[in-house]
Amino acid sequence: MEEKRGNYSVTDLTSLENLEPVRVRPGMYIGSTGPKGVHHCVWEILDNAIDEITNGYGDTAYVILNKDKSVTIIDNGRGIPVGIHPTKKISGVEMVYTELHTGGKFNHENYKTSGGLHGVGASVVNALSKWLEVEVHKDGRIYRQRFEHAYDEKFGRIMPGTPVTKLEILGKTNRQGTKVTFMLDPEVFSTIDYRFEIIDMRMMELSFQNKGITLILRDRRGEEEVEKTYHSERGLLDFIEYLNESKTVIHQEPILFEGERSIGNISLEGEVCVQFTDSSLENIASYVNNIPTSEAGTHETGFKTGMTRAFKEWAKKLNLAKDKNFEGDDLREGMTAIVKIRLTNPIFEGQTKNKLGNSEAYTLMNDLSYTKFYEWIEDHKDIATNLINNALEAAKRREKIKKISDAERKKVGKGTSPLAGKVAVATSRDKDVLEFIVVEGDSAGGSAKQARDRRFQAIMPSKGKIMNTEKQKLENVLGSEELRLFNTAIGTGTLTSFKLEDVKYGKIIIMSDADVDGYHIRTLWLTYIYRYMRPLITNGMLYLAQPPLYKVYKTGKKSTVQRYAYSDEELDAAKKEIGSGFNIQRFKGLGEMNPDQLWETTLNPETRTLLRVTIDDAARAERMVSLLMGDVVEPRKKYIYKHAEF
Repeated sequence: MEEKRGNYSVTDLTSLENLEPVRVRPGMYIGSTGPKGVHHCVWEILDNAIDEITNGYGDTAYVILNKDKSVTIIDNGRGIPVGIHPTKKISGVEMVYTELHTGGKFNHENYKTSGGLHGVGASVVNALSKWLEVEVHKDGRIYRQRFEHAYDEKFGRIMPGTPVTKLEILGKTNRQGTKVTFMLDPEVFSTIDYRFEIIDMRMMELSFQNKGITLILRDRRGEEEVEKTYHSERGLLDFIEYLNESKTVIHQEPILFEGERSIGNISLEGEVCVQFTDSSLENIASYVNNIPTSEAGTHETGFKTGMTRAFKEWAKKLNLAKDKNFEGDDLREGMTAIVKIRLTNPIFEGQTKNKLGNSEAYTLMNDLSYTKFYEWIEDHKDIATNLINNALEAAKRREKIKKISDAERKKVGKGTSPLAGKVAVATSRDKDVLEFIVVEGDSAGGSAKQARDRRFQAIMPSKGKIMNTEKQKLENVLGSEELRLFNTAIGTGTLTSFKLEDVKYGKIIIMSDADVDGYHIRTLWLTYIYRYMRPLITNGMLYLAQPPLYKVYKTGKKSTVQRYAYSDEELDAAKKEIGSGFNIQRFKGLGEMNPDQLWETTLNPETRTLLRVTIDDAARAERMVSLLMGDVVEPRKKYIYKHAEF
């Protein structure tokens, strides 16, 4: 083999200046350039405003969605420093918005705790914006500076976040605070669409976590302006009532405690609110310095450990745990908890701050939770006894389920294949390319088996509607033959036994008809996977297939022209494209398509459309699943009357 040679010298090295690294690799800073990244930019600026408020400066913040797709965020804090830095020779405003890792949050005299700790939030949003304008009200004056993705004389090229004006004084003011307006750049983001309901839930969460503050959301994009105000005087008590609205609680008064702990120069303020329901699953919403930690972390683990320790000790004191004991998972069955901490020097895993890594947070939360739960049990022995007995019953069920699972594994070990005749398996063993497709109905399943590429697509026909797992006991769910078949095929296990490394497929795809029944079937599968195999969603492995609604075609003397339409808008476009004399076929279900059509429209990776299922907000997702799929009727009825189009 001939060795390749070439020149590689210092002139081949590229140096990215100022904010260019953000522009080149935006995913490193905001996670993605899709809808999640768009909203993350709002959170970065909003977090800065909330940090001011939670550290005692100001009490009100606004988020305004403007008609031109820009966003304005206002707070009544101290205002960004406007003076000239002695060594940088530029204003504080310019430093904050043009230099990475610049801010007042590294000095704990200014901010005891903060969510925007990395000092990159403001500058990253500036780097990813077409333009950004900052207005500071401070010391009786109004200051303004504008930045654009524009030509920079210093570097001789177009640079992100370039100051196009100096810090100007506009006039006098009697207020304090910062106003930031930014227009994200369509060259960076695939679509710039701010979802009202996502921002609405985030601002509601922030008001629950910071009782007494006022947050205001204004949406000016429609014909009429929509305004919503958020203010909570009860804090986490209001939050847990909101989360449990669609659940049946087994004790009316939530467990609420707070406290402070310190290790060296790390101090922690923790607040916890817990309420048990008749659900068979736990739900923990955790936050660090107001940032939702959707992937949990050391603070949540410490909370669990301390709580379990306190209840186990009291179980022995009350002479309840005799022959058998319970584990933390058994105790937390049906528990809704909000775990909120403020921490100096939080260490997040990644700039998007989804998981806390501080070992000190584990120690501090473990200690705080143990002490406070121990005190609570002493004062509420009747409720605690009921919770411990429920945990002991859950432990018995767990043992029963384990025996059933072990028996299933032994069958497989003896050569009995539970998938034989029920799942059309694929020939490849490369899980990165393998797809597991659940198809509604035997008829469509038969077509899909013929249409698929058997090298990488496995097909499981679903027998109509699976059970609503939100309303079922754990043993009924795990005893379901169809769900057990799905679990065996995927290979990960469920709940606490879930192991992502054992997954056999890179994509799990739900394929159902584009009608009411099909959407119901899709919802039932989503509910099951959300509750029992959630990491498939959080790791981006769950998809929804999009079968077409229409086929528009025109047969000529020599050939047939055809287009598939997935919505009424696409139907209108297809009719215009084909022109007069067209015919329309309305697909009522997957079973109506022949294998060639099914492959072309829904299975072929080159031509199909898949929707990836994501969880943008854990607390909102939890509440919606409980509301739409749970036992309590009245909240669902209210939601349907408010949102449905009859």
